[in-house]
Amino acid sequence: QVIKCKAAVMWEANKPFSIEEVEVAPPKAHEVRIKIVATGICRTDDHAINGALVTPFPVILGHEAAGIVESVGEGVTSVKPGDKVIPLFVPQCGECRSCLSTKGNLCSKTDLGTAAGLMPDGTSRFTCKGKIIHHFISTSTFTEYTVVHETAVAKIDSGAPLEKVCLIGCGFSTGYGAAVKTAKVDPGSTCAVFGLGGVGLSVVMGCKAAGASRIIAVDINSDKFAKAKELGATDCVNPKDFKKPIHEVLIEMTGQGVDYSFEVIGRTETMTAALACCHYNYGVSVVVGVPPSAQMITFDPMVLFTGRSWKGSVFGGWKSKDSVPKLVADYMKKKFVLDPLITYTLPFTKINEGFDLLRTGK
Repeated sequence: QVIKCKAAVMWEANKPFSIEEVEVAPPKAHEVRIKIVATGICRTDDHAINGALVTPFPVILGHEAAGIVESVGEGVTSVKPGDKVIPLFVPQCGECRSCLSTKGNLCSKTDLGTAAGLMPDGTSRFTCKGKIIHHFISTSTFTEYTVVHETAVAKIDSGAPLEKVCLIGCGFSTGYGAAVKTAKVDPGSTCAVFGLGGVGLSVVMGCKAAGASRIIAVDINSDKFAKAKELGATDCVNPKDFKKPIHEVLIEMTGQGVDYSFEVIGRTETMTAALACCHYNYGVSVVVGVPPSAQMITFDPMVLFTGRSWKGSVFGGWKSKDSVPKLVADYMKKKFVLDPLITYTLPFTKINEGFDLLRTGK
């Protein structure tokens, strides 16, 4: 039956979240209803609030979470009530060209980029005050209960601490995978990471795990440098400390540029700077930050002609349903840490304060 619960509803753009009682419909065929236990706040949610990422309103945002299956619709075989799970903002249908290719992970069933804000059947499972509330990128985790399609949920280790592994639902996996999977950083290489939020720090961890000998962390907020060094950065650079463009600074520091660079902010200026700072012939630059919609990039094509590679990475290149349980297992085996990425733990009703902390770089 219908569950009534609390959710943080975003009624319109650029307004605070409103904690409301919502009705969550039962799961239809091949759908799963999840009790959300912990959810992270990610910059991508903020992009949706301010319009940089187009999504229909009213909406329940949130996409980085962990929870417990409450009920399943008919035909669901991969999870059952009581299972610990992580919702997947990049689904894995196992049938489309990306899913069938060893090279791809961006399932065609994704709502990223199309922004329908509905379940695959074109309807919503949320209502509030008699109005339909939209879903957000196949997940919608800023609610006590959510409904996702079976292709957008992964069963994880029953012993996993949900308040930590929720980060594997987006931030950690996105950054770590951008280094080890998309860029395939090799031992002894030099890397530059632009942006030291949770995802950027996860890129630093990925570069270190891959054996990079030099990891240069770049951010305009020097308060973030101590944690970056703790997680593996060898150098920290604040662009505000220099009169010249940051890519020139990095080229001077490294001789002819870095082997790998990562843009983990979502700004067009830093994307072109990250491309320019990598080696002119064999440098690889990866766009990890969500690009602002309706903005274009202009750059000198000679930058690419000499041999550089420019790549994008969604969810770290991982095939979500296959990889998330393995990443959780690796965390349980202490192959990587998540605690340093968690700066504050707040009750759900203080979600607006959480976003203030995000926006102030805390």
